[in-house]
Amino acid sequence: MMYTKNTTEQAKIMKPCESSDGFNTVIIGGGPAGLMAAYAASEAGNKVTLLEKNNFPGRKLRITGKGRCNITNNCTNDIFFQNVPVNPKFLLSALSRFSPADTISFFESIGLPLKTERGNRVFPVSDKASDVVSALVKAARNKGVDIKNAEAFDIIARDNAVCAVRTEAGLIPCDFCVIATGGLSYPQTGSTGDGYVFAKALGHSVTPLKASLVPLVASPELCSRLQGLSLRNVKISVKDENKEVYSDFGEMLFTHYGISGPLILSASSHLRDFKEKKYTVTIDLKPALDSDTLDKRILRDFSEETNRDIINGLDRLLPQKLIPVIIDLAGIPPRRKINSVTKEERAALLKVVKAMEIPVEGPRPIDEAVITSGGVSVKEINPKTMESKLVKNLYFSGEVIDTDAYTGGFNLQIAWSTGFLAGSSIKERCFRWS
Repeated sequence: MMYTKNTTEQAKIMKPCESSDGFNTVIIGGGPAGLMAAYAASEAGNKVTLLEKNNFPGRKLRITGKGRCNITNNCTNDIFFQNVPVNPKFLLSALSRFSPADTISFFESIGLPLKTERGNRVFPVSDKASDVVSALVKAARNKGVDIKNAEAFDIIARDNAVCAVRTEAGLIPCDFCVIATGGLSYPQTGSTGDGYVFAKALGHSVTPLKASLVPLVASPELCSRLQGLSLRNVKISVKDENKEVYSDFGEMLFTHYGISGPLILSASSHLRDFKEKKYTVTIDLKPALDSDTLDKRILRDFSEETNRDIINGLDRLLPQKLIPVIIDLAGIPPRRKINSVTKEERAALLKVVKAMEIPVEGPRPIDEAVITSGGVSVKEINPKTMESKLVKNLYFSGEVIDTDAYTGGFNLQIAWSTGFLAGSSIKERCFRWS
């Protein structure tokens, strides 16, 4: 890519990117991958400048995990790779260099106490994502990283090697550049796809971009009746026709358009072919009870409410907002007296409570997704260094790369690992050259 704006900038482009301070590295993006890359790249006479177009770094990081920030998953690398459905082999070197255990040690070493919760999810003890950002920013600045509030517009290459980054304030000459701009999810936090534009302009391929870890559009007429209802301790299973593709216990939420919540976001990353396949979410509202035990529970409740209408006699079993919908799905008239409910109707009620089916129409827009699936092709990135195979001294880290994982801290671990590997690779090259 060649960009010329005026003779002054052109002159900067035409001479080598040299500095009396040593080597210059520019990192574009102040999210988790960018901050980690900046930290790891510093030292070795390497001047590191991190460009963040928001007023402060880590804006998206501050809202992850409902503001608590699920930093990583306290698991082995083998378990980690089982939770990466897209290009897991590409991450072998990155995870080897900076594993979940390394992530935990790193954050505790920079003064952030951590705790491990259900599912091996790791959070700051304070339960504040802002503390994660503050610790990272402080650690980077302590190592001499210059964090600038500036937007990058172009990455300039000469002789097939990175030479400079153009910002609104002009050109910043550099020997190395890291693209850590994130994806397309949550664009209000700055993830607006800039990295894909930079990559394409420099000759890279970008695989199709789509939402992952995203709410689902599902039976809007049914779900709109349940809007705002949150269910806890339920089990869902998702099937593609007769094949189960996902199953788990946890929490979910009904919305005006369909379904959301932790269980649904996790499930969505397993649903990767909405064009060719039809998915159905089945909810077990009482997973702790088998069918026989639940039937006895229903009979016991009925025996105490014999003269009431069925719509008023299920309060002990189900949330009030859910009762009319369940009765409709079971095909029972809402004003049917409980003492008149037939054995067949009770069986239908039991079936719906244990297997409430919701057909899925598709995902919500990508800007509502937690992460973006797709990105810069891993075939064009050296997995041992995160350097471009097409442009010298250009590196990638984080969500901009075509790899993503399930929920549970795995996607942030990809950011830490690829960011650390990119930054460390730059630092090691500076050591060799100095």
